[in-house]
Amino acid sequence: MDQPLPPAPLSVVTVILLVGQFIARAVGDGILNKSYIDAYKGSVDCDQAREALKRAAVLLSMTRVGRKIDSVWGTGGGQQPVKKLVKEIDMLLKEYILSGDVSEAERCLQELEVPHFHHELVYEAILMVLEASGDTTYKMMLNLLECLWKSAVITLDQMKRGYDRIFQEIPDINLDVPHAYSVLERFVEDCFKAGIISKQIRDQCPSRGRKRFVSEGDGGRLKFESY
Repeated sequence: MDQPLPPAPLSVVTVILLVGQFIARAVGDGILNKSYIDAYKGSVDCDQAREALKRAAVLLSMTRVGRKIDSVWGTGGGQQPVKKLVKEIDMLLKEYILSGDVSEAERCLQELEVPHFHHELVYEAILMVLEASGDTTYKMMLNLLECLWKSAVITLDQMKRGYDRIFQEIPDINLDVPHAYSVLERFVEDCFKAGIISKQIRDQCPSRGRKRFVSEGDGGRLKFESY
């Protein structure tokens, strides 16, 4: 760490970031001792080395260290197992409920690098609304989805897929969560008013009234099954 980094086709800034990420991952995996950074940070003469150590220290000091260190070097993005991604999104939403920091939630979602899996966040967010007592979670998830939609982090396709999954599973959800239908209808209507979803998605929202009416006619076929 005492010698200047050799010339490389990558920019100096990129090399510093990569070295910092590598050191952070090595410490996170237990390959390097936790005292490694502190031991060298104040003694190296190379400016680039100091910056790399500083970058590593920042990564290690962030909240949610385990996930961040796992993803800064090696397997990440869509290569991660689905179960792990589901767990990450669940953790992200729970931390958002505690902190109320929309920007942090958005940043964490983008760092997962799985835009094709954003429907899971939509699904989990609505499910939390249905399972929650009181309006706090309701308002927070409405705000989160609105911000993620307006910032174009979540696309129309991913938003629709998340809602479709809830619509398909609401009969089963309602078995464990009384009033799930009425809460869902209210949430969907508020999302429509906020411009988060289209009229088409809003109109597809199932209700117990419509379910009972259609199931008694049309050969017993439930309307939401055709979505």
